[in-house]
Amino acid sequence: MPRALRLASLTALTMLAFAANSLLCRVALRDTAIDAASFTSIRLAAGAFVLAAIVLARKGRPAAAGSWRGGLLLFGYAAFFSFAYRELSAATGALLLFGAVQATMLVSGLVSGERLRAVQFAGLLVAAGGLVVLLLPGLAAPPPGAAGFMFAAGISWGFYSLLGRGAKDPTSATAGNFLRTLPFAALLSLATVTSAHVDVAGSTYAVLSGAIASGLGYVLWYAVLPALPAASAATIQLSVPALAAAGGVVLLAEPMTSRLLVCSIAILGGIALTLRRPAPSP
Repeated sequence: MPRALRLASLTALTMLAFAANSLLCRVALRDTAIDAASFTSIRLAAGAFVLAAIVLARKGRPAAAGSWRGGLLLFGYAAFFSFAYRELSAATGALLLFGAVQATMLVSGLVSGERLRAVQFAGLLVAAGGLVVLLLPGLAAPPPGAAGFMFAAGISWGFYSLLGRGAKDPTSATAGNFLRTLPFAALLSLATVTSAHVDVAGSTYAVLSGAIASGLGYVLWYAVLPALPAASAATIQLSVPALAAAGGVVLLAEPMTSRLLVCSIAILGGIALTLRRPAPSP
């Protein structure tokens, strides 16, 4: 297989895996009896198991890399993500998550001294406007509590991504961080034990989310990332909310409202503008 085709195929597979996280979590919490805390714990345990096995196969030590801060941020993302999807559609959840992640990283860049060009500032205004319209009260607006949970998940993931920049071995660092989520997941399960419920279907979705869509998805992403220009890598991720929305409509029979469609175009289009970089000087 030609190298370019192989890269494109692996990149597409990775984006599908990331979008599948939204679909798996939503269908589990909508159509099975599993609770959000149990889904979170099983997902993180499955991801930790797969990533640790990969690191061990490479003669590495799974717990040697990563950090407790990374583990806490990863746990926060996974927990808030699950509790949000009790009420959000796959499309709305993915859109809010992605918007919060990009906003967190953008604000962090501004605080560290980066400056926005005019086109990036215009993109920020368009994306913010789309987000405001999406959250305005009305029949199609997402529940405020669930939206808040997803924003918290996005902020956690944004800081987790910033923390992981420059890691010498991203796969080992991710494995270590997944392992460090397990004590936090155990505390969450203990705190919610009176309302816990686990069934076979829900557990299966959680394992697929953790082992395949998360664990193997991250391994694939770190494999293709060095071959992608930074701007392209950021822009390619815009496909994740779109893929989640399409999957929600086709696989989960979720409605695609005109409000969600228009806001999606505004938010993702605005983010695309903020990701633009100046053309290199001739």
